[in-house]
Amino acid sequence: MTRVPRGREGRGVPVPPGNQTRITECDMRIRQGQTILFIGDSITDCGRRGPESPLGSGYVKIFSDMLLSRHPNRRMTVINKGISGDVVTGLRDRWKDDVLRHRPHWLSIKIGINDLHRTLRDDPAAVPPPLYREVYGQILERTRKTLPECKLLLIDPFYISTDDTPMSFRAQALRQLPEYIRTVHDLSRRYRTRHVKTHQLFQKLLKNHEPDTFCPEPVHPNLTGHLVIADAVYTALSAG
Repeated sequence: MTRVPRGREGRGVPVPPGNQTRITECDMRIRQGQTILFIGDSITDCGRRGPESPLGSGYVKIFSDMLLSRHPNRRMTVINKGISGDVVTGLRDRWKDDVLRHRPHWLSIKIGINDLHRTLRDDPAAVPPPLYREVYGQILERTRKTLPECKLLLIDPFYISTDDTPMSFRAQALRQLPEYIRTVHDLSRRYRTRHVKTHQLFQKLLKNHEPDTFCPEPVHPNLTGHLVIADAVYTALSAG
């Protein structure tokens, strides 16, 4: 049995080749020898700097396992650079060390829920929508100039709730979240990236399932929720 080797914190995990038959009809766009780097907050981190090193136990690890099982004859590298609690200004401050120095062929970014929470709580380090848009645009522009061949995937921030109770924190979050999502949509169009509309996807699923099916609280998905994200990422990276 071919295993994905475990590595030290921050190191890429090579997805090794094998002899099994390909079991999917999707044409995965990540090619032999290429690297994909995921960066974001706790949903991306998911323990990758602790016992679950180096990929965490969330959607990044599931996605890596999908690559291994469906494309055993390709050697690809997956890197996780998520940090719990991070915001877009935090990404900006660590962009050279955690992204540019690795020179990935593919880059996935999922950020925004902590920016929203800090803003709702009037945190001194709040990232309101105008600042979120400005800084997100800066890091994408920097990436385009430094790594012009790097292909981008933007993942919307999401909130797994349908709460409409007046003045509840959850309802406030759901009302303001579209401002952050709009930024991701606009930047995706401007930079011609691939795009995963995660919030829209979960809201559609909530029409038939309880929120607890995917998340014990609105922010941090359980295994089922992470599987939903990983499947959406895989699909986005398999499109033409």
